[in-house]
Amino acid sequence: MGTAKRQPWVVGVSGASGTPYAASVIRALLAAGEAVDLIVSRAARLTILDETGISFRDAHWRADLAAWLGTEGPDDGLDGVRYWPAGDFAAGPSSGSYPAKGMLVVPATTGAVAGIALGLSKDLLQRVASVTLKERRPLVVCVRETPLNGVTLKHLVELDAQGAVVLPASPGFYAGGSTARELVDFVAGRVLDAVDVPHSLYLRWEGELGAAARRADGSGGVRPEGE
Repeated sequence: MGTAKRQPWVVGVSGASGTPYAASVIRALLAAGEAVDLIVSRAARLTILDETGISFRDAHWRADLAAWLGTEGPDDGLDGVRYWPAGDFAAGPSSGSYPAKGMLVVPATTGAVAGIALGLSKDLLQRVASVTLKERRPLVVCVRETPLNGVTLKHLVELDAQGAVVLPASPGFYAGGSTARELVDFVAGRVLDAVDVPHSLYLRWEGELGAAARRADGSGGVRPEGE
């Protein structure tokens, strides 16, 4: 019997503030048994360092990723992850023949939004997003910027027209989130909802008023992944 073909989700992390969104998405994908191909832009390395104090280095990506996700140890849970440097245009996912399921850009800068919408392929992240669109695979762009100017709004409309899911990093409060981690997990959960990956990152609305308040005081609901 042959082994099952690996079909990863490509996670692209651009330089926008909001790297905890990416960490939550990656943790939840791995918890769901999904393979992950990771691309971290050069600007994103600076943001990760600024927001977490962790240096993300190509040569030590696994140890740095484990530190970022909080999975350090002998079993870091990262066997399902493959890392591609942002400058490697010969990387597997740069070709439409590579068997990826789709791509999640989280968080997405307005620069990444523009590059993807216009097909610029300035780095591997943008190239893979363009490949994802041309192959008609799912692409979720989690834009993290406010306010948005007219040019960026036009680029987001263009992405929607090309088939991408435009998903602003906009936490919802009906799930009862009362901590930064819970609000981050809500956005990450909505990213995964867009591509039908199961998770338990937030309490879903079921038409019951007051559920969020009970969630906030600990009397009901679900715990976020990893807690």
